Amino acid sequence: MKNKTIIVKGLEVVTFKKNEKDFISLTDIARYKDKERTNYIIQNWMRNRDTIEFLGLWEKLNNPQFKSIEFDAFKSQAGLNSFSLTPQRWVESTKAMGLVSKAGRYGGGTFAHKDIAFEFATWISPEFKLFLIKEFQRLKDEENERLILGWDAKRLLTKINYHIHTDAIKENLIPPFISKQKETIIYANEADVLNVALFGMTAKEWRDKNPKTEGNIRDYADVTQLVCLANLESLNAEYIRAGLSQNERLRKLNASAITQMKSLLNNPSVKRLEREG
Repeated sequence: MKNKTIIVKGLEVVTFKKNEKDFISLTDIARYKDKERTNYIIQNWMRNRDTIEFLGLWEKLNNPQFKSIEFDAFKSQAGLNSFSLTPQRWVESTKAMGLVSKAGRYGGGTFAHKDIAFEFATWISPEFKLFLIKEFQRLKDEENERLILGWDAKRLLTKINYHIHTDAIKENLIPPFISKQKETIIYANEADVLNVALFGMTAKEWRDKNPKTEGNIRDYADVTQLVCLANLESLNAEYIRAGLSQNERLRKLNASAITQMKSLLNNPSVKRLEREG
C-alpha cells in the first residue's frame, strides 16, 4: 500500500491502493475546511442521515461481509442531536470496507474509497471536489502511461534471445518430417525447462494453481525475472548445441537462475527499469 500524493488547491492529499482499489485521505480533504479539527469534521459529516445511507449503499454494492443489521441501527439514529459516529466505530460495527484508518506520522489518518472520498469532498466544497477529481485523474493517467511503458519494456525483454533459443531447438531437437503438433510439443517442453529452472513450475502447474487468472506464468514475471529468463534462453541454446541432456540442462539452468537473480536484484539498472515500469 504505497502512498502517493497529489496537490489540490495547495493542499497535499495522500492516496494509496488496497486490493486494486483507490483510497483517498479524508483527513487531508478535511484540512481544506479546518486544518486543526479534521477528525471533528469527518465525524460531523458522518452524523448526517444522507451520509449514512450513502455509506451503507456503497457497502451493500461492494462488500458481501457488510452487516446490514448494524447499519440499520446507525441509520435509525442518524440526524439526532445525540448521535455521533467515528470511522473506527463504523468499520468495527458493520465490517465496512470503504473506510480505512492508517497510523503514522506521515500519511496516516482516515482514508476512503474514491467513490466515498468524492462524496465527502462534495460536502466540504463542490469547488474542491472538482479540483480533486482533476488531480486524481491526472495521477491515474500518469500511472497508465508508466504501465504502458513498463509493458513495452517487458515485451521487449521477452523477445531478447528468443530466436537464438528457438533456432537451437529447431536445429538440434526437432527431427525432419515431424508433424506440426509434435513440433509444438517440443517447443513447449523446452519452454518449460526454462520455467522450471526460474519459476520452479511448468506452465500447466502455474495454470492449475491460478485457474481464474488470465495469461500465463511469464505474463506475471517482474522485470528482474524477465532479464534472467532472456539470459537463460541464450544459455539453454548453447547447452542444446553442446548435446547436453534435458535433465543436465535443467540442473545447470537452475543453478544459473539462482546466481543471476541474486545479482540482478542488486543491479541499479534493473531496479530503475522496474521503477519506470
